[in-house]
Amino acid sequence: MSWSVVDGHGGRPEREVLLIAIPDFIRDLRTHIGTMPLWLSGSAAGIHRGTGDGRTEWLFVRRADTGGWSVVTGIVDPGEHPAQAAVREAAEEAGVRIEVERLVWQDVTDLIVYDNGDQTQYINHVFRCRWIGGDPHPLDGENTAAAFFAEGEFPQLDAEHARMMGVLLADTPECGLGPMPDA
Repeated sequence: MSWSVVDGHGGRPEREVLLIAIPDFIRDLRTHIGTMPLWLSGSAAGIHRGTGDGRTEWLFVRRADTGGWSVVTGIVDPGEHPAQAAVREAAEEAGVRIEVERLVWQDVTDLIVYDNGDQTQYINHVFRCRWIGGDPHPLDGENTAAAFFAEGEFPQLDAEHARMMGVLLADTPECGLGPMPDA
């Protein structure tokens, strides 16, 4: 994993500079294709745990690059199963051990254009996961906080992560395909 400096404000003189983690295999590909669109697999782990009083809490991380809260997400490494990526990302990003219960949704993101010009689109796998152990804390520099929140007390989420939480909370037995419904 390597880090890249990304201009967080489109080149304006007073700007925030964001550090984003870029897996080495992507950095290598970019040397050949430049900023052309890159098709990647992503994994999202909606991690829940029960409390002593019968409530359910969900784990969220605060991203270092945007400051926004999200479920644990990451890029699937070459040859890695998306469910294994969810387990790995939970350990790397939040210091917790999880068990993947099932695939909840699979969709394709819109084309993302990063401030450095890189273009990416993801086939995204959203997994419902059960917390096994570990105290959540930011571990790899991609996040500044990691914490459990009770249902109904979630931090502010962007539209994409609100939709993810909608399908995770719906907990329907079948896997959804295509665009996630609005939350």
